[in-house]
Amino acid sequence: MTGDGVNDAPALKRADIGVAVHGATDAARAAADIVLTQPGLSTIVEGIIIARRIFVRISNFLTYRIAATLQLLVFFFIAVFAFKPNEYMPHGWETNPDFYDKHEWPSFFKMPVLMLMLITLLNDGTLIAIGYDNAKARDNPEKWNLPVLYLVSSVLAAVSCLSSLVLLYLSLSSWEHGNVYQAFGIDGLAYGQITASIYLKVSISDFLTLFSARTGPDWFWTTAPAPILLSAGCLALTASTIIACVWPGSNPDNVPTLGLGRREPYPLAVYIWLYCIAWWFVQDACKVGTYYLLKKYNIFGAGCLALTASTIIACVWPGSNPDNVPTLGLGRREPYPLAVYIWLYCIAWWFVQDACKVGTYYLLKKYNIFGYNDTGKLVMPASALKYIADNKEKDMQSAETVHH
Repeated sequence: MTGDGVNDAPALKRADIGVAVHGATDAARAAADIVLTQPGLSTIVEGIIIARRIFVRISNFLTYRIAATLQLLVFFFIAVFAFKPNEYMPHGWETNPDFYDKHEWPSFFKMPVLMLMLITLLNDGTLIAIGYDNAKARDNPEKWNLPVLYLVSSVLAAVSCLSSLVLLYLSLSSWEHGNVYQAFGIDGLAYGQITASIYLKVSISDFLTLFSARTGPDWFWTTAPAPILLSAGCLALTASTIIACVWPGSNPDNVPTLGLGRREPYPLAVYIWLYCIAWWFVQDACKVGTYYLLKKYNIFGAGCLALTASTIIACVWPGSNPDNVPTLGLGRREPYPLAVYIWLYCIAWWFVQDACKVGTYYLLKKYNIFGYNDTGKLVMPASALKYIADNKEKDMQSAETVHH
């Protein structure tokens, strides 16, 4: 609602968004939500565009934050349980003159806490700059769709996690005959180099994921990043690469660690960069494809991801004792239709719940409990009421003069 006179004040106050245009009376200004200080309505359009850009920045931030967290947690969870480095050591390693390490590799994969802290520190430092990033306002009104947000974040995280797991496997098996590394003329790696390689890979993937997430459904090159974001990203990537290359031979947290530039193959850091960039294109293509399918088939328009995921988890959970609590999926033992019965039970109680809600509102309205019926009544500021009382006749005369 827009207005400028005293007679517009009640409507401006009751409207969802009351706008007092340039030159409006004090009463209209007091009752309005927005006061325009210049002629025309272009300011409103500009405000809407700015608000949509802010929404895009927040959405991009959440998408990246979820994706980065997922890829780190899932990667290290799988790596710890699925890979046993000591099983990848070559036979006769004790007498092999080319084998760098003098001690047996660890029984499970892990990274030094200091490296994880460096990843998080550089990551969060770069993330601050996303608030100043170039954002393209979309044509349609924005609204939150959390299932889509989680799905896109999961796709970004899954591709990055998969690429990290593949690199970890290739690095651990670098001493095996016919390994991909050997095809590129790279000999077997020391375990310290494997640790530094994974640190560099995870760091690069984290930062490249940010540049993919910030463009939403478009390719990462469609919108140029703001100079401050690009500078922060380049600084973090440069720092991570230098750390991975010059890290001295040491055993932080009993994890052998050796910089990539302290032992052959010296170009290993370059190969990891090329590997990450190649997977970055794959990651961005998967993101664009996900958005395309979501838009084409209007998937998750009703927001059913959480219910579907919860049902699947409840049905396929393996027999186990997490936290000493016996747990078994509903689909792993008779009666197999138990999940369906629980669904029907929940739907029945959903109707009861909704009926109680409607009944509560009915009683609140009928008996005006807690002043429910007073909610939404027109309440104008005392200054506006005083102005109306003191200047009513003058404003009415001015209105009549303009009308004639």
